[in-house]
This record gives sequence, C-alpha cells and structure tokens, in this order.
Amino acid sequence: MSTRLVPVSRPSTPYSGQRHAPRPKTAFDPFAKSAAGLIHGIKRRWARERRRRKVGRAYDMAQEIARVIPRGSEVLDVGCGNGFIAHHLNGMLGRSVVGIDLGSDAEAAIDYRQYDGARFPAPDESFSAVTLCYVLHHAQDVQVVLNEMRRVLRDGGLAVIYEDIPASIWDKSVCWIHNRQWRGRTGPCTFRKESEWRALFRSLGFEIVSERSLSRWRNLTHPVSRRSYVLKQIPIYRACPKDR
Repeated sequence: MSTRLVPVSRPSTPYSGQRHAPRPKTAFDPFAKSAAGLIHGIKRRWARERRRRKVGRAYDMAQEIARVIPRGSEVLDVGCGNGFIAHHLNGMLGRSVVGIDLGSDAEAAIDYRQYDGARFPAPDESFSAVTLCYVLHHAQDVQVVLNEMRRVLRDGGLAVIYEDIPASIWDKSVCWIHNRQWRGRTGPCTFRKESEWRALFRSLGFEIVSERSLSRWRNLTHPVSRRSYVLKQIPIYRACPKDR
C-alpha cells in the first residue's frame, strides 16, 4: 500500500494589490477640507456672476434694439453667439427671433439655425429686420454678409449694426488683442473707421437712418470705442416692360 505525501505548505498565490495603511489624521485636516470647500464655492459664485453679466449685457442690448425695431417684426440675429440677445428680443418684440451662427447650437433657448459662413439659412425677403452685434469685423468677406442681409430683408427693412471702432491708439491696441484671440477661430478681424463703414453701407444700397457713438466702458473687459448704425433697405424698383 502506497503512502500519499501531503505537502506541509502550499506556494502562495501572487497578490494583485497592496493594502496601505490609512494616512493618520492631523490637526490640519479640518482646515484643508474647509479651504477646498471655500475654493469650490468661490468658483461656483464666479461662474454664476459671469453668467449674470453675460445675460445682463445681452438684455441691455436687446432693449436698445427693441426701441428701433417695431414690435411684431420678424427678426434675424446674425452671429447670435450664445443667443441671449435673441432670447430677450423674443419677449420684447412679441415674436420669435431667429438666430444664426457658425456653431452647432446656442446656449439660450431660441429658434437657432447653423450658418455655413456663406449663405444665410433663410429664404429671400423673409425678414423685416436683421441685427449684427459686433459681428461684421469677423467676416472674411464683409460684402458677402451684407449682400446676404440685403437678400433676406424685405423692401424697406431695417438693419441694426454694432461695431468696434479703432478711433485711437488705445482702441487699436484693444482691437489687436481681440484679433489675436479670435483669428484662430473665425479668421483675422477687420476693424474699420466710421467713414469706412458709412461708405461701405451706402455702396451696397443702404440708407443710414441713424448712428451714434457708444461708451467704451460699457464692457470693462473690452474697453474700445463703439458705434451703432441703423440702416434701411432701399427698395430696388425693377423696370417694367413697356406696353406695346
């Protein structure tokens, strides 16, 4: 009869991890936890404050625009960005405002349509007013944008335009910084003087109804000279064939 040998010990299996003893608590732990909570709270408050300022500036601009555009007008906001100006105009004008921009969507809840940078996503003569708030200096071909504005506006329609004006060396410096910040996203910016904007608008068949200078300090993070223009679409009368 054979005797089976039973091993006294078996080889240990490899251990996948290593257990660490918990870090001993110190007298500074409550202070570190409080500091982390304080920093998190400051970040949340700062994010809320930035959103309030953004929405508040959009509300102020929407109020200015609503004084010029008749209530009930069909409005297209070109380069609407976050969409808050269009959102406020919805309530002020009593009609849904359409916003277009290069992005896939807007932050505000509006009727948003993506723009390919060439042709506005809208039929001919479909709006009675168009707004361009600090948009035209981003256009790589400003005449294409203004011709599209003419195409979608009805005869006698209004255009409300806001632009940064390089009126001084300080303004040119601020515009240069703005160009550096944006040229990687939208291409190089082109800032024009007041006389250059007037000549351009008139050459494309727009009558300047009114214009006014705006305070450079309305946005403390971008203190540059500004100007607003209200343009009117000059009707194009097509010659009718003579009766024979």
